[in-house]
Amino acid sequence: MSLSVYLSGEIHTDWREQIIEGAQGLDITFNSPVTDHDASDDCGVAILGAEPNKYWHDHKGAMVNAIRTRKGIADADVVVVRFGEKYKQWNAAFDAGYAAALGKSLIVLHGPDHQHALKEVDAAALAVAEQPAQVVDVLRYVLTGKLPG
Repeated sequence: MSLSVYLSGEIHTDWREQIIEGAQGLDITFNSPVTDHDASDDCGVAILGAEPNKYWHDHKGAMVNAIRTRKGIADADVVVVRFGEKYKQWNAAFDAGYAAALGKSLIVLHGPDHQHALKEVDAAALAVAEQPAQVVDVLRYVLTGKLPG
């Protein structure tokens, strides 16, 4: 068995690298949104032309990024959505809802401080983890049937 895993959400920490490194040796293909913050914000105007109004600047970027995000989620077997501590990731909430609506296996990753705020998102998930290592353990179990340790 192999898995395609889409890593969505917060882009300011190394949680993706921790999961990818921890999953070495497992038959998993990882995909993600563009994690270069400036490129992600400015892709719309860089490709489609400048916008004097910040709203339309952001809108163009969001729409171009949505093409990649929708494709990545649609092609994934498992979607991992990370909600970070510092920033509000509204796009991550959309990604979690979109994945759930498509019937994708959803793993949500966040700290205990977000439990109440994300209770509806967590309810759509098949697993809710607090640490990237727990996500790796879930993926390893899914692929091999082996428990951690």
